[in-house]
Amino acid sequence: MSMKKIAILFGMENAFPPALVEKINSKKVAGVTAEFVKIGGIRMDEPKKYDVIIDRISRDIPFYRAYLKNAALQGTIVINNPFWWTADDKFFNYAMAHKMGVAIPPTVILPHHTHPPDTTDKSMRNLIYPLNWEEVFAYVGFPAFLKPYAGGGWKHVYKVDSPEEFFENYNRTGDLCMTLQHGVEFEDYYRCYVVGQEKVHIMKYDPKAPHHERYVKGNPQPGPKLKERIEKDALAMVLTLGEVERFESAKKVCSYLGLIPGEYSSGNKQRLGHISKQGSSLMRFLLVEAGQTAVRGDEQLRRAYARLAAKKSRAVAKVMVARRLAVRLYWMLRNEWTYAELASGG
Repeated sequence: MSMKKIAILFGMENAFPPALVEKINSKKVAGVTAEFVKIGGIRMDEPKKYDVIIDRISRDIPFYRAYLKNAALQGTIVINNPFWWTADDKFFNYAMAHKMGVAIPPTVILPHHTHPPDTTDKSMRNLIYPLNWEEVFAYVGFPAFLKPYAGGGWKHVYKVDSPEEFFENYNRTGDLCMTLQHGVEFEDYYRCYVVGQEKVHIMKYDPKAPHHERYVKGNPQPGPKLKERIEKDALAMVLTLGEVERFESAKKVCSYLGLIPGEYSSGNKQRLGHISKQGSSLMRFLLVEAGQTAVRGDEQLRRAYARLAAKKSRAVAKVMVARRLAVRLYWMLRNEWTYAELASGG
């Protein structure tokens, strides 16, 4: 039997974290152990190291928030999950696209060079020291781009060709949370729009040209093999669910997503078991995570969640909310409603 690991991510507090680890381990539950989180630079395909992480610090440290979101994507249960704290998180986008089979250059998220505001070295006690720089460089390779994990506009972006160049620029990043991504020496560069979940408009682009000349005149198209790959990757980002019209009902959508519990009945008794977990695990994961935010802003969902959590468990209640969101998403797509229109009865 593999050992289940519970870990705590914390900052300056000294009493609760060690007391919690000691208490869990004192229970001597077979196959369960508790410890402090220990991490360095995090790969976008970082294997699951902990089964449960209790978060006590990520509200103050963007690097930890990005790490926890990626850990959740890989299957870790995160208590105090910061999934929706930072919406524009490129590192999570890279990890999610990679999980969907889209070609993404190897990427690592790095701890802040300088402590974020109102934090100290004690806030970073879960980091390994010295950091695993050799592993990071071996995974990413050079050339590479050092860039913020969120935001845009080519601000604070550095191309580096060696560890020496990396450290020279990393030392300039202050308290920004940065990623290091392998630099692809491209021969062709294209941007895409996906229209109606089926048509991919491919645009030849030259990022090295002046801004007004970057979309190449005449828009020359890629060869057949490259075009097929571009279309495949672009569609993969929008076709996790697929065309809504192919589902006869909202129940069919929930069944497709594996959100319908199994039924075990005998005589006049009906028993519902665990969900099937078939279909798209990524879509199911995103719905469960979205549900945790939805219950804070949707009074109807909040009441339903509270009732079922008290009667059954929080885990069962989370699946119920995810199922309701899937139903709502189905009707929004089918009838072209906004969420507000759906809530008001269409």
